[in-house]
Amino acid sequence: MTTPSDDAARPVPVRVVLPADPVLGHPEQEVVARLWRRRQTETGWVYLVGLPSYRNLEDGGVEAAEYRVWVRAPEHVRPVDGVDYDQIPTEPLPPASTIREVLGERRPSGWVLAKVREGRGPARGVLHAPDCEEAPEGAPLLDVQRALDVAENPGTRLCTLCGCAQELTPMLRGFDHIGDS
Repeated sequence: MTTPSDDAARPVPVRVVLPADPVLGHPEQEVVARLWRRRQTETGWVYLVGLPSYRNLEDGGVEAAEYRVWVRAPEHVRPVDGVDYDQIPTEPLPPASTIREVLGERRPSGWVLAKVREGRGPARGVLHAPDCEEAPEGAPLLDVQRALDVAENPGTRLCTLCGCAQELTPMLRGFDHIGDS
């Protein structure tokens, strides 16, 4: 379905359900608003509606205005009888990535350092991927440059369980080093 810009789109009427206000004792209300767009999300559909309102002018006057807001459908919107909604710009959920389907979810980016103290001398550590079962909880996430700086320390090991060693070693020693072992 084509998705024209808001300027090219012609809004159509839609009923918007306003929430009840128990403090003032008002029940739910329905007002007619203008429907501008529809978007499918992971949790369902949302509609961009323009609610009628007023705005103050600098000269102290008041003019009619429109307040645009995304609302959940069908909970907060109802169709108006006889209105054709086929021309409303609609953004369906993009199809699932074939790569994501085959490989699964991506692992979190970055690395974490597990500090290990063994007696006297400089501190030692092990670099892990954040989702490694050996990674310490709550450790700060290191970006690639900081992880490489830490990995160059002779007291730091790279975890082979989570693949940290396989990911960082080529960047530390060059990609030609891969075939050496």
